[in-house]
Amino acid sequence: MNISLPEALKAFVDQQVSGRGFGTSSEYVRELIRKDQDRQYLRGLLLDGAASAPTEAVDAGYFDSLRDRVRRRATK
Repeated sequence: MNISLPEALKAFVDQQVSGRGFGTSSEYVRELIRKDQDRQYLRGLLLDGAASAPTEAVDAGYFDSLRDRVRRRATK
């Protein structure tokens, strides 16, 4: 795959590559694509949650019990 960029965008990508430790512009673009995939996935989860039926109010006790369940599963 080849991508053509205007000089201003190419300069920006080159700056990001050198300033953020990427080896190549391809690594930088792959990272951007992965982050976009993550954002789209999270957005889908949020929309699914917003469309779901309301539940009981969630308080500190709920999260405490959730943490306890996770800890118990981790020790099995």
